[in-house]
Amino acid sequence: MTVITHKITTEVPQSYMPTLIDFIYVQYLFPQERKFAQFSRKILDGIPSLSYVVLDEKTSDPILQMDIKGSNPLEINIQPLIEKINPKIIELSKQDIIIAIQVFEEKTRKRTLYFAWREGEKIIPEVLRKKEKSFKRLFLETQILFFVVFITLGMFIFLLISTIYPDALWIAPVILISVQFVFVFYSSNIISRNADWIITEKNPNIHILKYYLPLNQGKNVNQILTQKQKLLIKKEIYAKILAKKGDIDCASANEVFNKHGITCSPENLSSKKIDVYELIKQIASRFNVPIPKIVVSNTMVPNAATSGPSPSRGVVLITTGLLVQLEEVEVLSVIGHEFGHLKGRDPLILYGLTSAEFLFRFYVLFPVFPFIFSSFLFFVYFWFVMSVIFFIAKFFEARADLASAQEIGNPKVLAGALEKIGFQRLLYERVASYRIQEWLGLDPHPPIYFRIKRLRNLQISPNKNKHRLFQSIIDVMKGLIDAF
Repeated sequence: MTVITHKITTEVPQSYMPTLIDFIYVQYLFPQERKFAQFSRKILDGIPSLSYVVLDEKTSDPILQMDIKGSNPLEINIQPLIEKINPKIIELSKQDIIIAIQVFEEKTRKRTLYFAWREGEKIIPEVLRKKEKSFKRLFLETQILFFVVFITLGMFIFLLISTIYPDALWIAPVILISVQFVFVFYSSNIISRNADWIITEKNPNIHILKYYLPLNQGKNVNQILTQKQKLLIKKEIYAKILAKKGDIDCASANEVFNKHGITCSPENLSSKKIDVYELIKQIASRFNVPIPKIVVSNTMVPNAATSGPSPSRGVVLITTGLLVQLEEVEVLSVIGHEFGHLKGRDPLILYGLTSAEFLFRFYVLFPVFPFIFSSFLFFVYFWFVMSVIFFIAKFFEARADLASAQEIGNPKVLAGALEKIGFQRLLYERVASYRIQEWLGLDPHPPIYFRIKRLRNLQISPNKNKHRLFQSIIDVMKGLIDAF
């Protein structure tokens, strides 16, 4: 039978590959003896490998032969052992390996030095896990949190004016909608001022260094270096290497590392320079929109987001974690999703939606059913409105996926990027009840499993610019129905 081959790029260096293969076996596969069997680990030409079979959950008969070659990119060969096999089983078996790799990478980040620089800018420390400032978060993603805040604010304004100035109650919608519009219109400026770095055509590059501590060292980065020492190393590497040579090599880095008790192993060091402005320029060209403001947040959490009422007044935010964890083609597809929001003017649409809800509540619901706002029904109504708005937001997220797939032209690459950065949710979504919760919960994104499956099955049509929202609404509704 035909062997299906997948290649998966990983962050970890080749020196970590034997440990990665052991981790997949010991921590992920072996404990699930009802699903996997016939394990075999070998070293072939210096490259670690792992073989096993996937069992039928009902009969325990072997149905897939899995062979993993610990090269970089890591190679997975899947061979069906029966004539007719559900493609879903093959996909899930591949995702098992991807999830295990991402879990391993998450663990190894504690043993890794990450540094990011922007030329000529103030040197600031990296944060492995950093929550966005609450004010900044109001304007990210599809700005859904921003609109939730304004719905809540609208209720507060309504109650305040009705108590203090009941004769001027009519002014409440005017105040709220006007303030909300101002924030939407100027949100790109607010985000830019709160970013770590602003990318320009004259200064377009982000430099990134990754150094994995040798496995025999036994300690993580925080046990060896304080935050102050890490910042000092970062400053010295910039001053002695980047500012003079423009690139980082192990011999030069070793001079700095040795001062702080670290020996540089060439195979564990990697560095790259990313022309972020050029990346965004490419995407803007494919979407046929102006280049928005570009800002970077120096956090290792992989993320990208957009804000603003239109592409010409928009901003795109990228984290250094996204540049570290994804290949350039994957970064293009993820940012293409964000451009889908900008070009679709999703913030303005959501602004209109929440404004319409407030006007309906003020001019229709309150006059006809005033008792709702003085009883527990108020909370029922509020929860219902939130659920509806979050579900509608899923239509726009699905449209943004479709826009990226069609304009960038790599739907399977975007699916692979989602597998990497959404692996934790993907694992939880193996449980049917959790899938339903993801569909109906207060999250503007459809479940990851749905987005990945949709992108992998997508056939790009010649009429790619037509009916994206309509098609996305149909796909989301079908996805919800299939979850039950």
